[in-house]
Amino acid sequence: MNNFQYSRATDIADAIRLLTADPGAKLIAGGTNLIDLMKENVERPSRLIDISRLPLRDIEETADGGLRIGALVPNSDLAYHPLVEQRYPLLAAAILAGASAQLRNMASVGGNLMQRTRCAYFYDTATPCNKREPGSGCSAIDGLNRNHAILGASASCIATNPSDMSVALVALGALVHVAGPSGQRTIALTDFHRLPGDKPHLDTNLGTGEIIAAVELPKHGFARNYSYLKIRDRLSYAFALVSVAAALELDGNAISEARLALGGVAHKPWRNLEAEAALRGRAATPDHFSRAADLLLLGATARAHNRFKIELARRAIVRTLIQAASATPQSQAHKKIA
Repeated sequence: MNNFQYSRATDIADAIRLLTADPGAKLIAGGTNLIDLMKENVERPSRLIDISRLPLRDIEETADGGLRIGALVPNSDLAYHPLVEQRYPLLAAAILAGASAQLRNMASVGGNLMQRTRCAYFYDTATPCNKREPGSGCSAIDGLNRNHAILGASASCIATNPSDMSVALVALGALVHVAGPSGQRTIALTDFHRLPGDKPHLDTNLGTGEIIAAVELPKHGFARNYSYLKIRDRLSYAFALVSVAAALELDGNAISEARLALGGVAHKPWRNLEAEAALRGRAATPDHFSRAADLLLLGATARAHNRFKIELARRAIVRTLIQAASATPQSQAHKKIA
């Protein structure tokens, strides 16, 4: 681990000033990802800016009936908050599917959105990686790529986004409130993370000096017909091979609204509005779910070791939609697939 300077931000404006003044600085809150990266010499910040004491830990209702979640709310607090459990159980389920209880106690909402890929080559500084060193190459393309992207990848990077929470937030239509040198702005979570293109070292669309202040959820939380299914190599403490967030609004057996998002398959949580539109007005049947899965996976491309993920994703989408339609969401306590 390299030497670095340490500063504690006194307020949001101070954090922005410190971040803008030092291009090599990094923000730290829970540190559940950044400290690991520093230990492996993947991240070498010149300064750590501690924002853990900023007043960004509130969860409060918005004027239009939604929910505003401060960027420093711990994942555990969010998952077990009464308003989240009652109105946004899809989000609670996704959070509880991730990491361990100890990590969820430390990890913040903003930090979860900012966590970096768990690609083994990204963590291995002895191998080329365009995310670490732009232009050096992507070792995963011709390497061991079992866990890598099948959607939205590029010739520069086939890494995946590791977040469970983000998949549910994308499905729910969340917004990210950002503060920076030019003031405040709001980014739809669907636009917050980037596809790799030829700049895979840029994970998000945050500008220089910008920080996450809060995440906002809309009023409609799909509290009845939802499910979050995470397929992984072991039942706990593992990142998703494929995960699915599904939420439906039903009128009898007819689907009036549908939301679908995938994790573990792309550089960002994957949502396709065409797949959702194909479900509206249709009966909640496996045939219609299969059609939506085909649309959601349109353009999926396999590498040498991850071809199985395409069919795995397809089956997972159908299974999750069946769970959502029947109001029998996947249990995050017992792990066994219903």
